[in-house]
Order: sequence, then structure tokens, then C-alpha cells
Amino acid sequence: MAKELRFIIVPKVAHPWYDEVNKGAQAQANLLRRELGVDIVVDYMPPTAADVAEQNSILEKAAFSCPNGIAVDLVDAVDHMTSIHHLRDLGIPVVLFDSPSPDPGITSIGNNYAQQGIIAADCLVKLISHTGKVAVMQGYPTAPNHKQRYEAQLAVLQKYPDINVVDGGIDNDDIETARQQASDVLASHPDLKGYLCCDASGPIGIATAIKEAGKVGKVKVVSMDGIKPILEAIKEGVIEASSATIPKMQGSMSILMLWQASLGVRMPQAIDTGIEVITQENVDAYLADAD
Repeated sequence: MAKELRFIIVPKVAHPWYDEVNKGAQAQANLLRRELGVDIVVDYMPPTAADVAEQNSILEKAAFSCPNGIAVDLVDAVDHMTSIHHLRDLGIPVVLFDSPSPDPGITSIGNNYAQQGIIAADCLVKLISHTGKVAVMQGYPTAPNHKQRYEAQLAVLQKYPDINVVDGGIDNDDIETARQQASDVLASHPDLKGYLCCDASGPIGIATAIKEAGKVGKVKVVSMDGIKPILEAIKEGVIEASSATIPKMQGSMSILMLWQASLGVRMPQAIDTGIEVITQENVDAYLADAD
């Protein structure tokens, strides 16, 4: 066995949600280091913005350093990411986290993103009594997980003839963009009853915009994910609930799978890390565990 293993985490963008992924990855590395007596290093390499060209560039830079494996959350479909094919040609193990994998040769670590969107949309429909105007904010539109959530939410809302769906903006996985987009939507639709989103940037920006507009309680928000700013907004009553991924587990399982891949172990097609439903009734437990 090698005396040192080095793995790289490449998220979509620098963001608090990915900080949680990194914490899980570092914790798993510490565990393996202690149990195996092997020096395991995890390098975290976030792009400054969610962008296909920038992520490809970072992945190429990562490949040049010859790591033992790379975990990446893609901003576009696998077939559109030239760097992924280059990594595989070089024999560097790759796993995807928080992203589905249509390629049987690449393991996906995450959850059912369509189901996550359905859970959020179903919750919102009940909150607004199946009627009214609802905005849906997109994340980074080409990101496979964001796209699956968005399409699933629209499919649920379209079942109800008394719900009118309006464009909720596109945040491109940026919190300030989400706030600006949500502010415009709230101003354009003063009768808005509900708001959905597709990533962890959307709810933070939407919650801020709702507070600034004096719409707390008037516009029901069901979000994605459960990082601390989202939990605090649920506690305050600005967000009603969230359909949440488990980022620390995604980071932990990414490192565990890359370690196994470095040993030549046959990899599973997918690992489901689950979905948690966070509400105002159970948010205190999640806040107690938040760093």
C-alpha cells in the first residue's frame, strides 16, 4: 500500500454548502489515516464562480498534479466536460458527488434529485392550499442535479390548475444573485404566494429578499439543503421547510470511494446519501449539530 494518498475535491463554486462537503471529506481522511497508518491528504479546489470553462481548467490543473483520485460536482453533463474524459484517459479515478452519473464507469454519490424536488414542491402546494402564484428559481441551469430538481418541481406544480407558475429567476449558484433576482420577482408579483428553488444559494438569497420586502409569512418558501443560514431562516419563520441533502456524508463517501478505487476495488454505480426534510418543528436539532 502507498505511504501517501492524495485526493482532490472540486465543487461547482466556493460556497458554504461545499465547505460542509469538505469537512466530511477531511473527517473521512482523518479516520482512514488513523486506521490504516497511511498519510491521506485532501486538497479542496473550488472555482471562484460556477462556470464550465473554469471548472474544466481546475480539473486539468488537478490532473497535472497526478492525484490518486478526484471527486467533482459537475456544472454540466459528463459528456460536455472534456476534462473528465482526460482524467479517465490518464487513469485517475473520478467520482461525482451531488451529481447524477449516466456513465456506468463513474460512481455517483448523492441522492435522488428529482425526488428531492418533488418533496419540496409537494410541501409548498400544501402550504398554499393548492392555489396561487408560485415562483421557481433555477440554480445553474446546466448542472444535472439543479436541472432534475427544477423539472421535477414544475411537473408537480403543473398538476394543479389553480397554481400559476412564474419565472423565479436564475441564481447561477450565487447567493447575492439569488437575492437580487428574488427582489425583482417579489416586486413584479406582489400577489406571490410561494417560492421554490433548486440549490443552496437560492433559499439564502430568497429569504433575505423576503425580509427586505416585508413579506415574511406572506410568501411561503420551501428550500433546498440545510446549511446554517438556511436553518436559521427556518427557525426565524422566513423559510417554512427544506428538502435537504447531507453534504458531510457526500464528502465522506467521496473519499472512501476514491480510496477503494485507488486499491482497484470495483466501484458501485451509485451511493444514495439520502434526503432530510427539515421543518420548523425539527430545526432545533439540526441547528444543534451545525458548526
